[in-house]
Amino acid sequence: MDVKEINRKTIDQFRAGGEIEGMHREKLLLLTTTGRASGKPHTTPMMFHLDGDRLLVIASNIGAPTHPDWYRNLIRDPAVIVEVGDETFAALATPITGVERDHMWTMLKLAYPFFADHETKTDRVIPIVSLTRR
Repeated sequence: MDVKEINRKTIDQFRAGGEIEGMHREKLLLLTTTGRASGKPHTTPMMFHLDGDRLLVIASNIGAPTHPDWYRNLIRDPAVIVEVGDETFAALATPITGVERDHMWTMLKLAYPFFADHETKTDRVIPIVSLTRR
């Protein structure tokens, strides 16, 4: 499976406004971060969970032993661009920590059981990131 090719195809389908093969468009966003080494924009499609006026994204990396690149990028520069539905906006990416993270993680695993599976595959704490409009 070529993840980069799948992501490119998903981004194109998302921006074209139509259906996205194998995914629920209403639960998908595009997150553009600034590369921590290159300084160039990098766009990643991912699912999100709406929590009031913020969007939550989960850096599970399908249970890989390391955080995904997009997460490491936003730790370096939390100013991101979000595309969701028909909107594009600047946002601030803030990792959720402590008791709030624990509460959210429990809720997210109940809502999306595959995250519990991802958790069993890794020793790292899977980050949850809040995206808020700037």
